[in-house]
Amino acid sequence: MTVTSTRAKPGGILPGRPEPPAPKKRRRNPLPYLLLLPAVLIVLVDMGYPLLRQITMAFQHFSLEQQFGKPAEFVGLDNFTRVLGDSAFWLTLGRSLAFCLVCAALTMAIGIGGALLLTKLSRAVSVFVQAAMLLAWAMPVLSSLQVFQWIFDSRSGVVDWSLAGLGLQGMAGYNWFSNPVTFFAVAAILVIWMSVPLVVFMVYASVTQIDESMLEASTLDGANGWKQFREITVPTIAPVLLLVTILEIIWDLRVFTQIFILQKNGGITEQTNVLGTYVYQVGLSGGDYGVASATALIMLLITLLLTWRYVTQFLKQGEV
Repeated sequence: MTVTSTRAKPGGILPGRPEPPAPKKRRRNPLPYLLLLPAVLIVLVDMGYPLLRQITMAFQHFSLEQQFGKPAEFVGLDNFTRVLGDSAFWLTLGRSLAFCLVCAALTMAIGIGGALLLTKLSRAVSVFVQAAMLLAWAMPVLSSLQVFQWIFDSRSGVVDWSLAGLGLQGMAGYNWFSNPVTFFAVAAILVIWMSVPLVVFMVYASVTQIDESMLEASTLDGANGWKQFREITVPTIAPVLLLVTILEIIWDLRVFTQIFILQKNGGITEQTNVLGTYVYQVGLSGGDYGVASATALIMLLITLLLTWRYVTQFLKQGEV
């Protein structure tokens, strides 16, 4: 009997074997996009229109007259030239950057330390501390401001009374809001006090997700607490740290309410202005909305520059 072997042609398939079916293209379900569409439209209307309006006004002469119908005149880059040529703007910018970076750094340091401390406390104490921080975080800004003004009041404040009781007689009746250094010290305490709880909650939630076996193995290998924190904890919670850092920089650079209210107690507005209050004075108090819009755009660009590195790192980690 003769057996005939059949060889497949190069690049072909054996005869008699059916060709594999072509993979079907998966159709994307449009339902999620349709469900997201209303929220996207609301965000575009709520944020997109004001931003476009601000960009337009930044290149126009827009004052109180334009508020009542007079056509706005296109002035090109004149508003930006006026802002950048104002020495008060550069002083305010440096003051704002210093205040932002100090507050953000201290908030992150205290928040991370607080989150790690919560992991060492008993469950009952940890729940009590978290409830207290949640109450502080949820308190309205104006309510917190009122409490801090009472605490640092020059006539009946507990801080002046306590320092005078310790023998610092020069602090009796001291007005904390009349000196730029002590003014920003109080403002920083207030901003940090209101920001720390969020950092603690987010970092604590991430730290509790770390695999305990990794920490136990590193302990057996002789790693101390600092080495565990540096080589295990920080890399594991890095996405959360980046996100919180971005938010803190944005919030602290845009701070307005705390500074604006505290300025009314000290009477040193020019020496304590930050970018938010500077825009307010130029726009609403001075009536020059075009220059105020140009300043706000510069403020937006500075925020992007400060956070761009963190945003790119955050995106590289695939968390967004």
